[in-house]
Amino acid sequence: MKKFEPRPGFVVQAFRFALDPNATQEQRLRSHCGAARAAFNWAVSWVVASWWQRRAEASYGIGEEGLTPWRSWSLPVLRKVFNEVKKTDPRFAGWWEENSKEAYSTGLANAAAAFDNYATSKRGKRKGKRVGMPRRKSKHNARLACRFTTGAIRVEPDRRHVTLPRLGAIRTHESTRKLERRIANGTARILSATVRFERGRWFVAFQVEIQRAADRTPTRLDVAAGVDLGVKCLAVIADSQGEVRFVPNPAHYDGALKHLKRLSRRVSRRQGPDRRTGQRPSRRWAVANAERNRVHHRVANLRADALHKLTTDITGKYGTVVVEDLNVAGMLRNRRLARKIADAGFAEIRRQVGYKTAWNGGRRIVADRWYPSSKTCSACGAVKAKLPLHVRVFRCDACDLVMDRDENAARNLAALATAETTGTGVAGDPGVQAPKPRGADRKTRTTTTRSRKATGGRAGGATLPHQRQQETRDRHQDTETQPALR
Repeated sequence: MKKFEPRPGFVVQAFRFALDPNATQEQRLRSHCGAARAAFNWAVSWVVASWWQRRAEASYGIGEEGLTPWRSWSLPVLRKVFNEVKKTDPRFAGWWEENSKEAYSTGLANAAAAFDNYATSKRGKRKGKRVGMPRRKSKHNARLACRFTTGAIRVEPDRRHVTLPRLGAIRTHESTRKLERRIANGTARILSATVRFERGRWFVAFQVEIQRAADRTPTRLDVAAGVDLGVKCLAVIADSQGEVRFVPNPAHYDGALKHLKRLSRRVSRRQGPDRRTGQRPSRRWAVANAERNRVHHRVANLRADALHKLTTDITGKYGTVVVEDLNVAGMLRNRRLARKIADAGFAEIRRQVGYKTAWNGGRRIVADRWYPSSKTCSACGAVKAKLPLHVRVFRCDACDLVMDRDENAARNLAALATAETTGTGVAGDPGVQAPKPRGADRKTRTTTTRSRKATGGRAGGATLPHQRQQETRDRHQDTETQPALR
């Protein structure tokens, strides 16, 4: 499916509002989200059933020509088949008319995307961790969400209600003034709406095509800033004019940790649920667990608010922002710092800086993951061979520079903006070429990958049988064919 492209001068932005539904509306919201989950489970079972059937037929000695045809997972095919099945299948026939068609389209679209991600990852064309075969969702722990793309989707003029298909007008917990006035002025258009239950309450997020001010630019357009993220100081910002700013880490989770420990002890003393024995939680356990969750939700909201304020300030002030390509997943393996790194939200800062610089007409530069920003002297460019993490003060052996480790790294990152245009990379001397980092800083050890030979047990495994590897590698979705089993 072709990706939506906004009109010139417009960007796609989300506006999220908390909802205050009544009891009837909340029941209908849960029904729509449950319908999306049921449609997703049906699509997964329908597609995978043909995989198992072909595997069973192949074990009987049936040739490729006589096997059951592959079932396509494309969204149009899933919609067509589901619309025929829902009227006769006893799993849907008695209640499918109670919900909007958008609820079922949400589940089918999610299933199609999941199969596409699985096939792309299986062919080695998807970045990141390998994606496994889609599995059915349980109603006990599945996230409640439903997306509406057609029908009556609007923000009411009273700025306290939103209207969704089959759900009607739902009161919002906060004013929708920021979105409603843009829609009234003709500078915004709603594309879709997604309702979701998270952090103990319902939210609606509008995907909006909104017009950005053409003359909106950062206040210091010609200034570049390097942002070095850390644990003690959330960010050290050094600009190309020599100014350095330290942003302390709010550490919201650490501040609430003592309270959370006390509440967790209270929850552990109550009779909780046990799915193995079917034991249901007591009422006292539910009350204590809800109180603990409220603390978690408050910490998450405070963290999100602090990160948005930080990134908005950086992107609104500097024309060029340089950030690092941090291996956050690898950093979380450090058991002593994992909690503080996760609480800081390094990846979220980089993501927000990316789209906010584009909105403000600025530029974002991502430093290479192996760039030695902390080991390089910002004055002379000398690179240290080793700089342990516990050494917080940088001392240059060449020019006797003594500086805070994070400040030195931020100055080197700010110098990268100049290096892109002039070929230099040292903060103190724009005319000196930055040395290349040592090869030993990179992962040079030969690693052996785990064997992915075929084993029995489930469909759609990581490796295909030898006689089917080539045909699956060359098969595409437009031919309505699927990957083989292992």
